[in-house]
Amino acid sequence: MSIPTYYLLSNLLQHNVRCNHGFQHGSGIIGWMYPPVHRLLGWATSPSKLSLKRNVWRLNQLRSITYQDALVKGLPAESDQATINRFPTLIDAVLLNIKGDKIGNIADLIFETKTGNISYYLVSRSNPKIPGTSRWRLDLKTLIDQEPGCVSTNIMTINELPLIKSSIRQDILKKSKKIKDNILEISNIANQRLEGWLDEKPFENTNLDYKNLNSDELELDNNFNLKKPFNWMDDENLSSSDNNNINLYNQNEEDPWI
Repeated sequence: MSIPTYYLLSNLLQHNVRCNHGFQHGSGIIGWMYPPVHRLLGWATSPSKLSLKRNVWRLNQLRSITYQDALVKGLPAESDQATINRFPTLIDAVLLNIKGDKIGNIADLIFETKTGNISYYLVSRSNPKIPGTSRWRLDLKTLIDQEPGCVSTNIMTINELPLIKSSIRQDILKKSKKIKDNILEISNIANQRLEGWLDEKPFENTNLDYKNLNSDELELDNNFNLKKPFNWMDDENLSSSDNNNINLYNQNEEDPWI
């Protein structure tokens, strides 16, 4: 496997270093960098957890990167943990805004594998060692000053930086906000439609216009007269109704409800 043009320092430190003789030299523990010019010079590995011996590799010794191993050429420089701790680095440095307030920590960096030049840093709002935390991109042009353990920037809040990797919590908040906005939009549409229905004028004239009826519709039934509306209180209709009731009782002499 060839070496990618740009690589993440934390990914390099996770790989086990194997030399061209086939020996394992352990995984990386720290990046060896030169902060004034923002350049990665190499990295250090620990061959054994029980030994204080440390191996320091130059970046130009890196030959290829596989799924688990980082293949190097040549021998490392031997050192110890006390010397390694004095290596200048900006990893885990406190990030200060333009007013000098802490807004995060530098958690990682992207570098060019051929030259070692750092393209940009990755910033964490909280402890960068917590898994799943978010990462923001910190470009070199936003840096004002740096010193061991502290980096000053010309920004006010970390939200001014582009988000590279969001945490699970932020993903949930983002999805919840999106669902809330969709529900609010649907509610607004429903309210607008309801207001439109309420504003519609009812039919003002529901009376039948007999003048516009055709000849077929003007045909009258034998028991209905259009010109004279039927009135149950007329004497003529009342007498006719009484006669019908009398005839009905005459035909059915016995009351079926008794």
